Amino acid sequence: MQPSKSLHLVGAGAQWMNRRSWMTISCMHEKIDKPRICFIPAASGDADSYTLQFYRHFASTNCRASDLELVRRKVNDLEDFACSQDVIYVGGGNAANMLAICRAHGFDKALNAALSAGTILTGLSAGSICWFQQGVTDFFGAELQPMNCLGFLLCSNCPHYDGEVARRPTYHQLFSNGMLDGYAADHGVGLHFINGILQHVVSSRPSASAYKVALRGETVMETPLKTGFLGVGTRESRDDDEAAVVAVFETAKSPPPADRKP
Repeated sequence: MQPSKSLHLVGAGAQWMNRRSWMTISCMHEKIDKPRICFIPAASGDADSYTLQFYRHFASTNCRASDLELVRRKVNDLEDFACSQDVIYVGGGNAANMLAICRAHGFDKALNAALSAGTILTGLSAGSICWFQQGVTDFFGAELQPMNCLGFLLCSNCPHYDGEVARRPTYHQLFSNGMLDGYAADHGVGLHFINGILQHVVSSRPSASAYKVALRGETVMETPLKTGFLGVGTRESRDDDEAAVVAVFETAKSPPPADRKP
């Protein structure tokens, strides 16, 4: 049986505790003991403080945590390294810089190989849009602009949908300039894709949602997607993604990947 290609993405707004839960629960669902979890801090320029937070919050978990620096690269065989991981988590930051670095090192190809091998790919904000064909970013300058991404998901993505005033109107406007149909996600909303198809949408905030956005004729159609509220994070200011993670994996229908690692 071929392993499923699983991506678990968050619109934005996660705290470190919730990111840890996201990855830990994903491995529990896939029946992985002592999972290998790798943090990719490239979008922050391999900031030491960001990586230190990752290790600090994973120190007490039953996992084998690692990080991969691309700005200060030390790993020779990136494909072998990526395929040896159970979860690869891409941190937030500058998506444009991160993608440029990945492509310069050939890490985009390594990530694609890892996805095909059954490695779970996850991230939020920059770590969400990077997996799509196109995304919306503000890292080319002051204004939001479209960006070509890795194309593992053949559609577009706009995170921070309810967190930044300009996100919704800009995303809509970009469709007149060739933006692909896609998905927008509010803060605290998790999107779960299996083999390129959206399977579940869940939220830790009662009023948050995700949307299918598409151009039909000359009109941009925005369709709210059925979003499961998980009964936590009742304060609007609490962008708590932990519950979104729990629901994604509790409701996932995909079988565990075939054994692929010793």
